[in-house]
Amino acid sequence: MIWLTWRQFRGSALMVAALLVLLAATLALTRPGLVSGYSAGVADCTPDNTCNQFFNNFFDLYQLPFLAVNLVVLLLPALVGLFWGAPLITRELETGTHLLVWNQSITRGRWLAVKLGLTGLVAMAAAGVCGLTVTWWSDPLDKSAPENLALMAPLVFGARGIAPMGYAAFAFVLGVTVGMIVRRTLPAMALTLAAFAAIQLVMPLLVRPHLNAPVTAAFELGQANVEHLGVPPNGGGPVQIMLRSAVPGDAGAWVLSSVLIDPAGRTIAGDDEEGAIPISTTSGPCAAGSGARGGDGCMVEVNRLGYRQQVTYQPLERFWPFQWIETGLYALLTLALTWLCFWWIRRRLS
Repeated sequence: MIWLTWRQFRGSALMVAALLVLLAATLALTRPGLVSGYSAGVADCTPDNTCNQFFNNFFDLYQLPFLAVNLVVLLLPALVGLFWGAPLITRELETGTHLLVWNQSITRGRWLAVKLGLTGLVAMAAAGVCGLTVTWWSDPLDKSAPENLALMAPLVFGARGIAPMGYAAFAFVLGVTVGMIVRRTLPAMALTLAAFAAIQLVMPLLVRPHLNAPVTAAFELGQANVEHLGVPPNGGGPVQIMLRSAVPGDAGAWVLSSVLIDPAGRTIAGDDEEGAIPISTTSGPCAAGSGARGGDGCMVEVNRLGYRQQVTYQPLERFWPFQWIETGLYALLTLALTWLCFWWIRRRLS
């Protein structure tokens, strides 16, 4: 039975293996230049804004391959469910070959166990190799990425570490389950893709932010967390501040909310909004004649008056705990669907 399953599956497995070898070889050849460029840039930059400029330029240089390898890892589990999971049983049901096997010495449970076990392990191995290889290659880029593509950000987190293994196992068994219930390949493929995409959206939006209680803290304003500091000319209005979705001292953290608050703790502006701070722009550090106008002196005055960034976030240090927890959740879902498959094949299929 194992030999028969491998014979049916070996073509697609070898093709995926060849693509993974090609991807790994490409990443291995390009990583030394990536690491040396990052190390040299960090060594040459100074503690002021020069480092920020280097990070921006460095990431922009590699942004396209960064997004491309992320997309490969994110799509692989979906493709596993679509092309390996959904047709696995429906192909047998549509042609009737399952009846021939069951009339031999092979039981339904053993037949399903071999198919799920062999193909599922290959799917998990492929996703694991892909995810860990990309995690290794992209380390310098993860350290210099903007906030929306930081390591804990939803679009990046799912393409790193061991989480792709959980996604692939779940997508595969989801496809098998849907195919077994629907009994038609094309409808099963469509339903599998829709269900997997929906769950992949629900996880970062509703579940992952609460895997551990987020941290809420207030920070002084500075280059690390201020996107824009605007001082109207000739005292024409209040100082305008727009925050970045960043946490000072914790680059790569996942920011859930970031607001500008006044000394009393009231919210002045939320995410992506400019907040007006009533500071004199006719005299003092924010005045038109001030040498530090709109710069550090004005920022110091804003902080002295008690204005702060209040941010709720998941720290970068929780990356690997979240990886294990989320992979465990997908493993539980996979086990539940596997149980459903065995129950369904014994009770409902004929």
